[in-house]
Amino acid sequence: MTKNIKKSPSKLAIVLGLTCVSVIINTGMANQIVLAKSINQNKCDILAYVTDTDLQGLNVRSGASISNRIMGQIPIHETVQIVAALGKWVQITNASNGFQGTGWVFVQNLGISSRGYATNGVDIYANANQQSRKVGKIPPGENIKLLGCQGDWAQVEYQGVKGWLAREDQCGAALTSCS
Repeated sequence: MTKNIKKSPSKLAIVLGLTCVSVIINTGMANQIVLAKSINQNKCDILAYVTDTDLQGLNVRSGASISNRIMGQIPIHETVQIVAALGKWVQITNASNGFQGTGWVFVQNLGISSRGYATNGVDIYANANQQSRKVGKIPPGENIKLLGCQGDWAQVEYQGVKGWLAREDQCGAALTSCS
């Protein structure tokens, strides 16, 4: 085979190219490249709490995929700061207990509550701004499914209605009313 490669530089280029593709696929880099190109990461600045009931806690990973290394865990009800969102994953930091540092968690394992105490509830909007159309209302103190975030807005789902919740209407602590 060495004789053939010496005579054909194009064959050498093909062999090297296939080797590089194999390395990319086998190291998981392909998934990260595809994710980076297909989904834009949003910067966020909201608080949420852990809803995962696993006794070991919510897994915090080194990247936005279950194939990334587990770096630690955060117990249920602990508050985290979300600093970015990428698809169904959010980057967290400043956990109130458990894992210390920055890592990625699956957003469905986090929750948020509504504020609006002494009112008839808080509005959720079609887009992440208060000039957009109101799509629903959430009663005060309700636990809400967190879907993602953008800036200081939380993307939520309440009773089948998806929308955006303004920062002043969010409570990211599980065991207090945030009043």
